[in-house]
Amino acid sequence: MKIRAGYRIAFECEEAATILLMLSSRWERHADLLTPDIMTVEPYRPIRQYSDLYGNLCTRVAVQPGRTTFSADFLMGDSGLPDPVTPDAVQHPIENLPDETLVFLLASRYCDTQALMQTAWDLFGQTPPGWARVQAIVQYAHERISFGYHHARPTRTASEAHEERVGVCRDFAHLAITLCRCMNIPARYCTGYLGDIGVPPVDAPMDFSAWFEVYLGGAWRTFDARHNRPRIGRILIAIGRDATDVAISTSFGRTELVEFTVLTQEVADDAG
Repeated sequence: MKIRAGYRIAFECEEAATILLMLSSRWERHADLLTPDIMTVEPYRPIRQYSDLYGNLCTRVAVQPGRTTFSADFLMGDSGLPDPVTPDAVQHPIENLPDETLVFLLASRYCDTQALMQTAWDLFGQTPPGWARVQAIVQYAHERISFGYHHARPTRTASEAHEERVGVCRDFAHLAITLCRCMNIPARYCTGYLGDIGVPPVDAPMDFSAWFEVYLGGAWRTFDARHNRPRIGRILIAIGRDATDVAISTSFGRTELVEFTVLTQEVADDAG
């Protein structure tokens, strides 16, 4: 199948500023690109791109006073299959984990493991380790939090989401990640495109989505605490410890977001 994806995001600023953007698809999906995923800047400004500590493609640009618009529109090939389900994926003892996974066991800005450690062990200490334990955590986070865009708050931690019982997709992910880390399961935050493919469309503006991955059975496995079901057509943009590492935009200088449009939809093939 083909997926059309892209964005149009604009900022207004009164004086010169530098903006750091994380909007490009991850390198793991580049082989699936049917047209280039290229950022356009209006008015034109030179950009500089680099890979961060987690392999995400970051873009930095110095903007001038006025309105600056960033956009992209590309086609991505996709298998059309839902997220893999691997019930026999095992949980590794910490001593057997690869070195690069250990950072995803630690507390981070929004994943305050110390605050939820006892809760996690009380709730999941008797669950079978491995896939079943992670699925139990996902189910719990899915039922614990009520979704609503009006509940969004950029400072909310996992423990606060647990107590307040409201949030958006990032809060679902932060809570599930934190509970997994408390149970010694490496878990990392993911952000990217996720359209209404294979599910009833949602009557709300399209946005980027958050989910997470855990290290089980020698590989990173995809889970989604907000939707709690395998989904079709994810396009990964970035991974990190939590939302801090994968912010769509970070401004150094005073800027105002004045336009935000995200597109993700299945495209009919040549046969219609």
